[in-house]
Amino acid sequence: MTFKLLPLVALMAATVARADQAAEMADKAKAFIGLLTPEQKAKALFSFDSPERDNWAFIPQPRKGLPLKEMTEEEKKAGIALLKAGLSEKGALKAETIMSLEAVLAALENDPVKRDPEKYFVSIFGEPGDAKGWSWRFEGHHLSINLTLAGGKLAATPSFMGTNPGEVREGPKKGTRVLAAEEDLARTLATTLAEAGKAVVFTDKPPAEILTSAQRSVQQLETVGVDYNSLTDTQKDSLMKVVNEYVGRYRSMVVEAELKQIKEAGLEKIHFGWAGGLKPGEAYYYRIQGPTFLIEAANSQNNANHQHTVWRDFNGDFGRDFLGEHFKDAAH
Repeated sequence: MTFKLLPLVALMAATVARADQAAEMADKAKAFIGLLTPEQKAKALFSFDSPERDNWAFIPQPRKGLPLKEMTEEEKKAGIALLKAGLSEKGALKAETIMSLEAVLAALENDPVKRDPEKYFVSIFGEPGDAKGWSWRFEGHHLSINLTLAGGKLAATPSFMGTNPGEVREGPKKGTRVLAAEEDLARTLATTLAEAGKAVVFTDKPPAEILTSAQRSVQQLETVGVDYNSLTDTQKDSLMKVVNEYVGRYRSMVVEAELKQIKEAGLEKIHFGWAGGLKPGEAYYYRIQGPTFLIEAANSQNNANHQHTVWRDFNGDFGRDFLGEHFKDAAH
């Protein structure tokens, strides 16, 4: 009897955890909003159907939303608390370190106006906690976190993290490599496959940038590299560790849902391809693509010391897949 109940108990626990995490995000968003002046709310708050909701970017550019620079210390803490409510501990550390690197760039480029650690913007779409749907975005240079919630489901894509320098080579932060795991795990796997005679390297000339850039909607790219079924069990585990490094930037409710979707769509349909050199310090690009998702990483700029990484969902970016289902069900 106990054995039969275990799956149900686990399912109930996971359901409770998802509800708790969704409620926490809503609470943090409400707490943040509660601190804002009318003028600040005019910048930070949007309707859920605003076209701004999928107007994402990862380069330094004018943005809508409320920047940290225009917040009090209490408001900044509340904005960061919202960010942390959506990310895992590891993901939050990556995000905060990426933001701190703007100060490193300001010193390297002697441009503190362009490179400002407080030019990160908080935007909230809809009413936090609304079952019909709401979302929030935390975004600035090299960081774009987009979370959408509706009907007990959550979407975490598009998800972008980048770092310049990829490795800090001087100053107080010397040795810092924010996205070390994303690079090292993938390179080790690609090297292992190449040494085993697998055609994982599809070109010696990597693109200078991720191919999907900041497109609002993406389509599948050309299938390149090796397929999941051609890998040994150890290599399969290594490939999924790379995937987990991206998905694992988020809370468990995201991890569980996304990995379930990836597996149900067919692990055997996943391909991993590498472009460029395999030695540390050489320019590279890689992508992992399955029926439902795409991961891209590029490190060619600034003498291969400037990383861009992105995770996309072909149908589920900005919650498009479950929002359609939710509105259809609500109509009935």
